[in-house]
Amino acid sequence: QLQLVESGGGLVQPGGSLRLSCAASGFNLSSYAIAWFRQVPGKEREGISCISRGGTNTKTTDLVRGRFTISRDNPKNTVYLQLNSLKPEDTATYFCAAHYYCSGSVPGIDDVKYWGKGTLVTVSS
Repeated sequence: QLQLVESGGGLVQPGGSLRLSCAASGFNLSSYAIAWFRQVPGKEREGISCISRGGTNTKTTDLVRGRFTISRDNPKNTVYLQLNSLKPEDTATYFCAAHYYCSGSVPGIDDVKYWGKGTLVTVSS
């Protein structure tokens, strides 16, 4: 069974950090580019960062650039999203997603082949 499983979410104070992980099972993660999306209830799911299959190319939206960093460890079949300098407006459920190309811009929802179920990040004092 093909699965993406996110972990690492939780409650953190403003200015704090978290590292999210996205682990793949049932398939080789290195066959896909991987993106992170986030969603707040009542709003559309938005792509925030992606990384190419080999990890040499990354894209990050202006909203989080300089604070969030995507990386991958293909032998471990895992992709990471480091979240630094967190703000209350970063509160959301974060999803990882497998797609085909990370180039030009962060992918849209229609570009995704597989989704994880998400991990909740809450930034609050």
